[in-house]
Amino acid sequence: MKREWAIGLCLSGILALAFCATATGARAQSAAQERPNDGDTELQVWTGGGYSINEPPLPGTEGKITVWSGGLRYGWVLTKAHGPSFLRGRFEYAIEAVPFYAISQPHSTAYGAGVNPFALKWLFDMRGPVMPYFDLGGGALFTTRQVPDGISNINFASGTGVGVNVGRGKMHGSLEVRWLHISDAGLTAKNPGINSIQLRAGLGWFRHKE
Repeated sequence: MKREWAIGLCLSGILALAFCATATGARAQSAAQERPNDGDTELQVWTGGGYSINEPPLPGTEGKITVWSGGLRYGWVLTKAHGPSFLRGRFEYAIEAVPFYAISQPHSTAYGAGVNPFALKWLFDMRGPVMPYFDLGGGALFTTRQVPDGISNINFASGTGVGVNVGRGKMHGSLEVRWLHISDAGLTAKNPGINSIQLRAGLGWFRHKE
């Protein structure tokens, strides 16, 4: 196991344990609910995958690559509903541990882990169980092999997505389409990067302190 990947896995593991400890400690003082309110927290597990869109490769990017990942998310709903008409919504800030990445490249498959220290989400305030949203965020990615081939074991993964939460009882499911960009931000002389369209699904719980 290479040092960079071990560091990433350890960071993701620590963050995942922090999520679990936070959720366990808050469970006795909070109640799960279908929709969020200001001051609520969100715990979510998710997975997603997709294929690179650089076909043929765009200048400075790599093609013929698939990316699959899975992680944990912990967020805080920071505001009450604001905004006019159909733009009315709530702002949420979150952090993510991504203990699993599988990146299939033309000449190798890289496995890794990542940490996303910021994820920003706007939850539209709609009536009923369906709640659209858009979000953006990013963080660091550490892999067992160089990504793309011959470039770097340390990269940054950033992206933006649009999706919907569908509440059911005390939990909600989410489905989103996401654009994911992976590159080393110029740490190496050559920085081709990867652009991928992802389909991501999650299962989560909004919790309100009582």
